[in-house]
Amino acid sequence: MEKIAIYPGSFDPVTNGHIDIITRGLKIFDRIIVTILENPSKTLLFSLRERVDLLSESLKGIDNVEIASYDGLLVDFAKQRNAAAILRGMRAVSDFEYEFQMALMNRKLEREIQTVFLMTGLRWIFTSSSIIKEAAKFGGDIESMVPEVVKNRLEEKFNVRINHRPS
Repeated sequence: MEKIAIYPGSFDPVTNGHIDIITRGLKIFDRIIVTILENPSKTLLFSLRERVDLLSESLKGIDNVEIASYDGLLVDFAKQRNAAAILRGMRAVSDFEYEFQMALMNRKLEREIQTVFLMTGLRWIFTSSSIIKEAAKFGGDIESMVPEVVKNRLEEKFNVRINHRPS
């Protein structure tokens, strides 16, 4: 039977850290459903359609990945899609408490769905969508942290030119 994982997030925008988790997750799972969760409490820069488009473009050439959206309980969606697991990336110890609480709640709601944590690669440990948006807003060099399509869309959104700065 195919091993399916749900990789949830807001992906506002997708980063190279997200893509790293997806590609590494595909070494464990046969298929990953990247799921954009509708979270009304979050203020988002990109619309749902834009995030789907950015993910689609960013994941071109990566097989066994599907993009979906969902606005209910994640475990219900996972069950509907016959997923065995919820895949989550963790950057630092500060992520642990929240992720642990969510994993326990999901386990309480649906015992058959496991949560699998992957540590973010060291190269991406300091990146997050919100930090990238903040840097991009002021023209900061985010080129190595996001796919080119995301960099271009951030330039459009903030009406800035993001220039590569030698390190």
